Amino acid sequence: MAQTKRRLRSSTVVLGGMGVVAAALTSCGSEPDRRCVDRDSYTWDGYKIIADKNCKSGSSGSSYGKSGKKKTGKGGSDAAWYYDAEVDGGYADYGTFSRSDAVDRGGFGCSGSGSGGG
Repeated sequence: MAQTKRRLRSSTVVLGGMGVVAAALTSCGSEPDRRCVDRDSYTWDGYKIIADKNCKSGSSGSSYGKSGKKKTGKGGSDAAWYYDAEVDGGYADYGTFSRSDAVDRGGFGCSGSGSGGG
């Protein structure tokens, strides 16, 4: 029996390529991973992760007022969103407090697509 090579049809190649493009586009538009941390708690392990309710959704969640002075009140922590961090044992490290930086250093093809929000 003679062996023949099987050729891929162009439609198979196109469909496979479209899957790669779709994955790249959807990963680019997704939100970066974030954790609510206490900025005052940094140790060798990183920042201590605290409950999300301490960080205001859509903002840095900082406990500093417009005057630059730290607010006092319940909790007593300087809570902020910390993006794209390595998480281990309740601590987060090697991330960024800037949402736009987290988006910019995101997945395939996302360079320069970050927004100015934070």
